[in-house]
Amino acid sequence: MSTPLVTNVSDTARWVAVYRAAESERPDALFKDPYAAKLAGEHGRAIAHSARKTMQNGWPIVVRTRLIDDLVRKSIAEGCDRVLNLAAGLDTRPYRLDLPSDLVWIEADLPGMVDEKNAFFADAKPGCVLSREKVDLADDAARGAFLDEATKGAKKVLVLTEGLLIYLEEPVVRALARDLASRPSIAWWMMDLASPAIRQMMARQMSFDNAPLHFAPPNGVAFFEDLGWKALEVESVVHHARRMRRLPFLLSVLVGIFPVPDPRNVRRARWSAIVRFGR
Repeated sequence: MSTPLVTNVSDTARWVAVYRAAESERPDALFKDPYAAKLAGEHGRAIAHSARKTMQNGWPIVVRTRLIDDLVRKSIAEGCDRVLNLAAGLDTRPYRLDLPSDLVWIEADLPGMVDEKNAFFADAKPGCVLSREKVDLADDAARGAFLDEATKGAKKVLVLTEGLLIYLEEPVVRALARDLASRPSIAWWMMDLASPAIRQMMARQMSFDNAPLHFAPPNGVAFFEDLGWKALEVESVVHHARRMRRLPFLLSVLVGIFPVPDPRNVRRARWSAIVRFGR
């Protein structure tokens, strides 16, 4: 029996890095990530090849990356003094973004991923105060202890959960939402969010059996608003992809015809967005 390409959720970080690397090579690149190609490696490229029918040129990942970059910058302009990147994977923002030198950036991930990144970036210098913590974010006690320590002394924290929530069961997401809301210094929570239709399409076409997809609430942002959060920005990935000229031609035409779905009722729509929540 052959070894599956994706053995756990952490492997999807290599897949995502492939598309960041490809975008960085474009003359009209939406961002530059000089580390992505090496981080992806042959393993990441093999995963991307297996998913090529669904992802085509990886435009959802590319646009997601750029939208989050922009909202990180906006949060810093609004006074953010600390970023908590939960399940940070192979994210390289502390190295590739122009960040304030006194900004504190804390990455949390499983031990294997943290060890890999520490080794990879041993000789690289981040643009901010960067640290990494080993934590299983699905463990309530471990997550709570991490959040208590990571938010100490901060005034306005941005929590980033890029590419994480869709792999979690709903009760875990609900518990995470409450944990974050219970800490007053957390001012914003940013995430990528998908509808059930997108989750079903991805599950059907990509076959990442060891990284099953779970969370895709039919009420979209309202799921989090019911837990005490307020949607500040809801950025449709496909509509921004059209604006950024990253959509395949036919899809671009179709997107221009249909309106953006109601982000609080996305049950049947193929909808995904980058959302920044506040208090």
